[in-house]
Amino acid sequence: MEKQKRLVALDVLRGITIAGMITVNNPGSWSHIYAPLRHAEWNGCTPTDLVFPFFVFVMGVAMYISWIKSDFVLTWRAAGKLLYRGLALVLIGWAVGCYGTMLRTLTTGGSWADVGDKIVHGLRFLGVFPRLGIVSCLAGFCLLIFKPKYLPWVSAALMLIYCVIIGATDSFELNTDNIVSRVDVAVLGENHMYHKGGIAFDPEGILSTIPCIAHCLLGAFAGKLIMSTGDKWKKVNNMFIFGSIILLSGFLLDYAFPINKTLWSASYVLVTCGLASLLLALLIWIIDINDKRHWAVFFESFGANPLFIYVLSALIVLTIGNIRFVFYGEQYSLWSFWYKVCMQPLLGDNGGSLACALSLVGLMWIISYPLYRKKIYIKL
Repeated sequence: MEKQKRLVALDVLRGITIAGMITVNNPGSWSHIYAPLRHAEWNGCTPTDLVFPFFVFVMGVAMYISWIKSDFVLTWRAAGKLLYRGLALVLIGWAVGCYGTMLRTLTTGGSWADVGDKIVHGLRFLGVFPRLGIVSCLAGFCLLIFKPKYLPWVSAALMLIYCVIIGATDSFELNTDNIVSRVDVAVLGENHMYHKGGIAFDPEGILSTIPCIAHCLLGAFAGKLIMSTGDKWKKVNNMFIFGSIILLSGFLLDYAFPINKTLWSASYVLVTCGLASLLLALLIWIIDINDKRHWAVFFESFGANPLFIYVLSALIVLTIGNIRFVFYGEQYSLWSFWYKVCMQPLLGDNGGSLACALSLVGLMWIISYPLYRKKIYIKL
């Protein structure tokens, strides 16, 4: 696709989500974070809770645009491509987890045998990248099997199934009886799960993958609405109407099935997809219709190589967070030194913590911008 024919707004939205993910995942100190940069404790939704679902939505839009070239025909080659990409993302997530375990163990006096033991008995199986891999694979198969026009019905069916599971088991609370936690504990084991509030409860768990697939398919349907017309004003209208309908539906469903990121509830799917649709409509109006795009180059550069930049940022923070040294009798890592000695004295606890996160975003832009300018795309 030629550059002038690209939907630049989609690249910008993808870049915004990656910059947001880097910001919220890498504060200078987890003890000092501004309220909007924290996840909701349980029910509810903060700005931070919008970042990951926005990326899943954008992934769905891009999926539709990608498969439109093959007329959504499921072939052996297409199936192989979906499985390969899904597995690659899962393995990347595990590799980053293993790298972090290795650094933390070796820099605290552990041996390579300790590293192997911790990986075997404590590696988190599910997380951001495994979820992206599993969801992109399964949503891709749904798209090619059921065809685009049926995506709203497939999404609705998946969300209904999940609502029945949650409602029938009364799994609305954070406890060990919650069916979402019980399934993950039985299949994965507590040592291989994220723990929330002292309970083994993975926000990227097995059952909550069901509504996340629906989430991605709603993004794919939004892609259909965008690509169904060459008129950019119609694209905006389509996205505005679609976003408004599902946003309102999500707020209404919240009364029965509360908005909850950890559960990835159906109301959470609808509300976040609705907001993402409205933001994309706004960006199309600003960038692709009014050609006001100079301000967006910063985010567009992130959107050119989103997953590569995200992985690289994680590796950088893991590395500098485990390079330790003593300064004036106190032990620091490079990252904690940057926060405690450089940023915190200047900007305070919360301000310094945010400044550390934004400094990492700036560093990643220094890396991503030349790649964007030279049209170098590193696909993961």
